[in-house]
Amino acid sequence: MPKTRVIKLIKRICLILIAIGLLFLYFIFPRLFIEKRNPLIESFKTQQTISSTLEQNDNPEFKRKKLTITTYDGLKQYALLTYSSLAESKGTIILLHGSSHTKEHFLELSEFLSTNGFNSVALDIRGYGESEGQFFTYGVKETKDIQKLVDDLINKEGVDNIGVWGQSIGGALALQAMGTDQRIKYGISESAYTDLKSNVQGFFRRNTGFSFALLSNFLAERAGSIGDFDADEASPVKYAKKITQPVLVVHGRKDIAINISKGKTNFANIKSKDKKFIELKSAGHNNIWAVGGDKFFYSILEFLNKLSTTSS
Repeated sequence: MPKTRVIKLIKRICLILIAIGLLFLYFIFPRLFIEKRNPLIESFKTQQTISSTLEQNDNPEFKRKKLTITTYDGLKQYALLTYSSLAESKGTIILLHGSSHTKEHFLELSEFLSTNGFNSVALDIRGYGESEGQFFTYGVKETKDIQKLVDDLINKEGVDNIGVWGQSIGGALALQAMGTDQRIKYGISESAYTDLKSNVQGFFRRNTGFSFALLSNFLAERAGSIGDFDADEASPVKYAKKITQPVLVVHGRKDIAINISKGKTNFANIKSKDKKFIELKSAGHNNIWAVGGDKFFYSILEFLNKLSTTSS
């Protein structure tokens, strides 16, 4: 084959690869950050009657109730309300899971809280577990979902003194929800990021060794366009500035996924005077509870009991 034809072929292959790469960056890659369910893939799955694993593995010592919440945009969300073991509860805590979990993750914690006098509501965030939804919007729509859950808890379940406890993305949602809704009286935020754009930059830095802000910001904004939300509003640190309620911020020093500096930035921006930062020196992103052990949960219980009131 003549050399000129080889060169032309190589150029064409390079142009095709560049075109494929650009199409991937524009259409596919942003979805990796936000898409939790693809309707096309879901259509091929066998439809099953909704039945919570939490209920299947229920402990008869604890009273529970399955909740169905209709979001502001018509999605069905599911949660499990575990009642306090005391005759009168000290409060009700909304539990928000991380990206690798669902509400089932909180089975043991819900029993711990029940034993110590608190109702808890483990929620499947939109797009996770049993809850409907195609995209996770990093708090922009999820905060409204939590507000709707608070509405239902107050108006349908008759509870008050509502708090929130979240891990990772759930920790970020906890901050955003507290900054949005004063009916949430207190909160605990574990291992939370500061905002979507820096989170995408961190993804590139961890996986490639470098980050290019112009590209990562574009991808975050493109993800927002696909998921129908404003990427700049996906910002726990922005809502932290509106938090006046008592709050605990928890982070592991060895957290690789979300550096502890993000937790400290969130904490520094919280307006509340009743705030505390707990740094676990040996903990990473997913092992806060294991590393913290009984001492950690005693600190949490001390915080909750200080704020508790007798509620229906």
